[in-house]
Amino acid sequence: MIELKVPTLGESVTEATVGTWFKKAGDNITVDEMICELETDKVTIEVPSTIEGVVSKIVVKEGETVELDAVLALLEEGVAAVEKNDMSNIKTADKNITETPKNYKNAPSAEKIMKEKNIEPSSLKGSGREGRIMKEDVMNLPNNQNTLISPTTSMKSEEKVKMTRLRQTIARRLKESQNTAAMLTTYNEADMTAILKLRSEFKDQFFSKHGVKLGFMSFFVKACCKALEEIPEVNSQIDEDHIIYKHYVNMGVAVGTDNGLVVPVLKNADIMSFSDIEKEINKVGLLARDGKLSMDDMTGGTFTISNGGIYGSLMSSPILNSPESGILGMHKIQERPMAIDGKIEIRPMMYLALSYDHRIVDGKGAVTFLVRVKENLEDPRRLLIDL
Repeated sequence: MIELKVPTLGESVTEATVGTWFKKAGDNITVDEMICELETDKVTIEVPSTIEGVVSKIVVKEGETVELDAVLALLEEGVAAVEKNDMSNIKTADKNITETPKNYKNAPSAEKIMKEKNIEPSSLKGSGREGRIMKEDVMNLPNNQNTLISPTTSMKSEEKVKMTRLRQTIARRLKESQNTAAMLTTYNEADMTAILKLRSEFKDQFFSKHGVKLGFMSFFVKACCKALEEIPEVNSQIDEDHIIYKHYVNMGVAVGTDNGLVVPVLKNADIMSFSDIEKEINKVGLLARDGKLSMDDMTGGTFTISNGGIYGSLMSSPILNSPESGILGMHKIQERPMAIDGKIEIRPMMYLALSYDHRIVDGKGAVTFLVRVKENLEDPRRLLIDL
């Protein structure tokens, strides 16, 4: 027998929850075929088979917590190949039935619930790898549009569902941040006229040369990096009775997914070009959507940007991503009447919010930081000539 163990989960991660078993005892397996998924604090990790053979025994059930190197299942090598030879004369239909588990698309637990509730799989958006429908997708019906449910199903029923490990971690970390940091938020607004004009003028050339669209985020990343140079305490963190000043910027970019909020990090964003930033954001965004972010993709951040504007938010107070000392909230661009040189003009305006740890960032520093971001956004030429 060969033991299938919990693999390395990432830096400082010592346990995980068994999310979904894609194989059951007696199923055939091939090398690198996914057997189960583990949920850690931030990512879902696939556990593949290391042999060709059969799953002899499932040791840990779905929903149970396991530590590093814990045995998940027992595998028996070579049995699958023998069975394949012995069954060579079986009818094609029977053979297809036998091999169905190997081609199983959705999580077995999800299939079971969909069958019980008469839910059409095609009406659900799967959040698993390659669009697999996971248990959470079925349980979280309000977030799935056009879901087909049996007419006999009561819409007033209640269901108690255990939080996913990711959701538990989000809840714990956000509450810890509120309880630990002396969090305060300051606000300002930016006239986005110059950036909109710049994007409109150069978007085609930019895409033609770099193969990626010129978005808003690269301007915000650049503007924040420049402001962090002047106000370094916003890019620092507390370590007991010391302050650690980071002389580099690893920019966290908050991304909402079907399974919750994740914050991939752009390493050394302060030395990245506009095109490098846009390419990296596009890359991590796709990884986040497909649930393929690694632990390394989400660790080491020094400052975070959160864009609630993509959901229509006009104003909000972002919560610090501990142990960072600052987070910038972007919001919806909305045309508003503004007084410009004594005249009323309609301008595309965006509210900005900086939440910061008042233990190490004073009000003067926080306000100055946000003013610098505003200035860099309203006149992006400042970013090009290092002002």
